[in-house]
Amino acid sequence: MADTAVPSIDVPERRANENRYLAGGFAPVEHELTVHDLSVSGQIPAELEGRWLRNGPNPIDGADAATHHWFLGTGMVHGVRLRDGRAEWYRNRFVDRGDFGPNTSVGGFAGTTWALVEGGGPPVELDYELTPLGPNGFSDTLTGPFTAHPKFDPATGELHAMAYHWPDLIDRIHYVVVGGDGRVSRTIEIPVADMPMIHDMSLTRKYAIVYDLPVTVNLDVMARGYQLPFAWAPGRAAHVGLLPRSGTATDIVWCEVDPCYVFHPLNAYDTDDGKVVVDLCRYDTMFDNDMSGPFGDSMPTFDRWVIDPATRHVHETRIDDRPHEFPRHNPRVALGRHRFGYTAEIISDQPNLHRDILKIDVDSGAVEPHGFGFGRGGAEPIIVPKEGRDE
Repeated sequence: MADTAVPSIDVPERRANENRYLAGGFAPVEHELTVHDLSVSGQIPAELEGRWLRNGPNPIDGADAATHHWFLGTGMVHGVRLRDGRAEWYRNRFVDRGDFGPNTSVGGFAGTTWALVEGGGPPVELDYELTPLGPNGFSDTLTGPFTAHPKFDPATGELHAMAYHWPDLIDRIHYVVVGGDGRVSRTIEIPVADMPMIHDMSLTRKYAIVYDLPVTVNLDVMARGYQLPFAWAPGRAAHVGLLPRSGTATDIVWCEVDPCYVFHPLNAYDTDDGKVVVDLCRYDTMFDNDMSGPFGDSMPTFDRWVIDPATRHVHETRIDDRPHEFPRHNPRVALGRHRFGYTAEIISDQPNLHRDILKIDVDSGAVEPHGFGFGRGGAEPIIVPKEGRDE
């Protein structure tokens, strides 16, 4: 792919009291708490046993409302321990008091709890009660950046990641495979033009999927004082790449798609006729006029891409045009064909409060909402399948 000139953009001014990512559900949380034996309204299913964890940016250090971006701030992990229908404890802990520490996601792998960040340094290890134990680059085997959204292969026990880091990596990203022992087993450098923001990836049994889309580093944004130096790049081509899991960067099949942006795909799988199916949340543009967060330019729809590596064609279909984000699926069907997806519906004029959880039947297109009552909203759904439910 040819290099593309960095475009100049006109970033609108924002008054200090207009940043919605510093208020409501995004307002800073200043204190760490530990609470035992939480009261429960209703009933927690007895089969739910374990920790519910979330991580996110906590802008406690006097963020400038005029230039603050939702993705920036000190990481804080929150957790609730569930057992036998009880909520045994709630804890919240700062992950790292630096502005660019792991503040994006949290998960368990290889017997360890990891706090993760997009486009940054190594994960931070947490103990079971969420106390930070310090950076852990997979036992010092990680040689570059990692990601907030790795993909797990239940058949091999591996964790797969597409990782970028500006300015350390200007013209390439890393494809990283972590073995079930918690050590990096493979790293491949993939050349890309003008450092796109690659928030997530997809994985099938054959391919690791690269989203090379037109949100790129923009020096004009930095000159205006914005800490997140990424913006929409009009005129830049959009590509999705299929990297054979045993191949190298030269084996990637690059396929052009209509210009768009994708933060989060749902699931991907290979078809019997050699194609790849990906369901995802698609934005028409991203960080074009609104430089504070993702919901100011366009709202995400729920779409399907069918990628044909033989013709390098991507057939795009709209499944539902409501604003869907944070998609999840039954983990038992990961890397295989799924029927249902679950997303959080975004309220367009108040994105700090999700509305319903949406269950999408991708075969029929039917969407079933689950509401939480007036003044309440959900968040990213976590799917815990019941015994015998494999869809």
